[in-house]
Amino acid sequence: MSGFVFSEKPIELIEGDGAYLYDTNGREYLDMGASYACVPLGHSHDAVRSAVTDQLDRLTYVQASYPVEIRTRLYERLAAVAPGDIGKVWLCNSGTEANEAALKFARSATGNSKIVATRRGFHGRTMGSLATTWKNKYKKPYEPLMGDVEFVAYDDPDAIAAAVDEETAAVIVEPIQGEGGINPASTAFLERTREATAAAGAALVFDEVQTGMGRTGTVWACERAGVVPDMVTSAKGLGNGFPVGATLCRDWIAEEYGTHASTFSGGPVISAAAEATVSTLVEADVPGNAATVGSYLQTELATRLGESVREVRGEGLMVGVEVRRGANRVLRELAMEHGVLALPAGRTVVRLLPPLTIDHEQADEVVDALAEVLG
Repeated sequence: MSGFVFSEKPIELIEGDGAYLYDTNGREYLDMGASYACVPLGHSHDAVRSAVTDQLDRLTYVQASYPVEIRTRLYERLAAVAPGDIGKVWLCNSGTEANEAALKFARSATGNSKIVATRRGFHGRTMGSLATTWKNKYKKPYEPLMGDVEFVAYDDPDAIAAAVDEETAAVIVEPIQGEGGINPASTAFLERTREATAAAGAALVFDEVQTGMGRTGTVWACERAGVVPDMVTSAKGLGNGFPVGATLCRDWIAEEYGTHASTFSGGPVISAAAEATVSTLVEADVPGNAATVGSYLQTELATRLGESVREVRGEGLMVGVEVRRGANRVLRELAMEHGVLALPAGRTVVRLLPPLTIDHEQADEVVDALAEVLG
């Protein structure tokens, strides 16, 4: 009997190189999902591999109360790219932990308990983050969850303003919803959310676990709106495949963070992977490539697919194709017949989250494949 818990796909992958993966039969796949946006620099990237192997030779692990040079460099690197005046960094192991920390920090810093979240939002699977996630299919088996959470319509400025009051600790929102269907928020919505939280003394948390690290064409998706939150959470693209998350905070949050901690916060090897990832993203202007190729990809998809799809939407290389039949069937045909791996975002949306290093030729490859599958 197999010992796995996850449901497994019928493809056993053994090697990766850039935007491509290879299975046990030697078949090549164009990776347009990047395992939920986790390898923004592509598979087996030289800078990340070198940083990790060098750190393994020197110091594998020591917990975060001992200063370590590579962790300090990562703190500085993240503070340098954080939006606005955000300058404090707390490290963890995943996106849900980053959001869990943000919710705890908000409650500790404000003394309030109410959390405002959005319909169709997804913030993780630990008990606190799960309480702010919308879909019942994720929550029902584990109820009762953390209380005092209010859900409002996504991208509705009036609804968010009405929900935030003097008892609110935080609003948590994705600038572009990922699991919810690749739904970008308007600038007006993000601005109104900022105004409402500032007036109430509540924390604004932007969940950029999926949108961050250059995916939408800028390091953070919130940059396109010019809105600076009190906290930004990051994870998926932060370590280029290594398990790391971060909660970036303004000073007033960090000063009253409470007693939250994590044994594996910023381990040296993981810090080396993340520092190499962030520095490479910035120095090579990887977000710029995401913006250029992403715009081309979305234009080509809309032109070539036409009325065979309902909509093509997204920002940069975070793209959703809303199809007229089940997304899972489309994904199976893409993988098995065309060697293209992608992801669902609900029942009818094909989600494309490729490495941010893909080129126009690879973009054409996925457009050709989708055009054939959708006919």
